[in-house]
Amino acid sequence: MATIKEIAAMAEVSAATVSRVLNNDMTLAVGEETRARIFAIAEKLQYKPSRLKRLKQESQRSQLQIGLLLSFTLEHEDIDPYFLSIRRGVERRCEELGIAIGKVWRIGGPMEPHPQLDGLIVVGGVAERDVRMLYEGHKVVMIDHLGKLRHYDTVNLNFEQAVEDVIEHLLALGHTRIGYIGGGVDQVGDEPRRKHMQRLLESHGILRQKWVLAGEWTTGSGYELMNKLLGQEERPTACFVGSDPMAIGALHALYEQGVEVPEQMAIVGFDDIEVAAFVQPPLTSVKAYTEQMGKTAVQLLLERIEGREVPLHVMMNTTLMARESSWTAGHNKEANE
Repeated sequence: MATIKEIAAMAEVSAATVSRVLNNDMTLAVGEETRARIFAIAEKLQYKPSRLKRLKQESQRSQLQIGLLLSFTLEHEDIDPYFLSIRRGVERRCEELGIAIGKVWRIGGPMEPHPQLDGLIVVGGVAERDVRMLYEGHKVVMIDHLGKLRHYDTVNLNFEQAVEDVIEHLLALGHTRIGYIGGGVDQVGDEPRRKHMQRLLESHGILRQKWVLAGEWTTGSGYELMNKLLGQEERPTACFVGSDPMAIGALHALYEQGVEVPEQMAIVGFDDIEVAAFVQPPLTSVKAYTEQMGKTAVQLLLERIEGREVPLHVMMNTTLMARESSWTAGHNKEANE
């Protein structure tokens, strides 16, 4: 039977790369062509992992218990699917691997340590001191944490790439009067969507600070901020909205005030939640692979538990899903005025 070393030699990669690819490690930075070549060679050589080794790994994993620290409330999950999707990704990957989630904390609730844990996954902006209070050691993965961390693994969205895609899309449609509404009004530090939006618009010489508004990550706040934007004497012809629930609220405000979308104002959201394709008009949105973020965090934590010492930092790209709420420059009456 073929070995990993034989596959590596034929694929012209390292044995470690072959092992991680065959174990479907999506955190590995390797091209799709290389992945496909490795799988094709493994199939040709009829490679099969040791059943005893696999059973041993499954037995060891079934004894693991990890903790989950969440920076948001259940109410927040109900109104914004972003964090809910991340949590579901963590839970589903743990279920697939037979790993138990032994303890779940939410910021604002009781924070008693649980000493039997093998590792910890943290979702959202949680202070490092709170993490250390609950878990000693470096077997920790932080998801969607904006601060710089030296000792822990991290999984984050590539907000810079996401916002660049949005601005390039709107500029290509002829827009130079671009606004932004988003959440994070009480957030410590720069909210990344807003920060990159301002930087890019400034680099093009078209930033108007009066069109950059911040509130809460809710549908109601999106509605209120859009009304505030529409109340200004001069309006943008396009608006990037920091989350889809906020964008839905913004669309309702535009509908009430008789502003045509996208003819008089183009709208782009963020998250690409399921309902985005079914509102009227269908919402252009940045697809963030939030469930995959949760699954990737579990994989990273398992590697730390199994002995990896060096922390890894995974940056996940996004995809712009263009729909009728932004459309084309030819359909926008005011973009070039």
